[in-house]
Amino acid sequence: MEDIGAMIEREVGSWEGVTTHVHRFGGTEFRLGRRALGHLHGARWADLRFERGVRDMLVETGRAQPHHVLPETGWVSRRIRDEADAAEVIELFRLSYERARVAENVRSAR
Repeated sequence: MEDIGAMIEREVGSWEGVTTHVHRFGGTEFRLGRRALGHLHGARWADLRFERGVRDMLVETGRAQPHHVLPETGWVSRRIRDEADAAEVIELFRLSYERARVAENVRSAR
């Protein structure tokens, strides 16, 4: 069976324009252009970047928790324990990705 972290990395890394990089604190970082979408700390944790309002909604609905190191920012953390958590992490990366694509399109139109 494929490692959960590898499964997430394969899926998110396959999206158009997404590149993968070694994260400075270990793990794998995902970017769309220069914008960081988030990163994995192995198969245990995911940290994702959002605007503060989106972050608040994700925390309120239980989809994520405040970032484990920077809780007052727009970043969120999500623990990965099983395949159900992995599926939710992929959905959170998809949300970050779609928001980044919209931001890139707005920037390009200017």
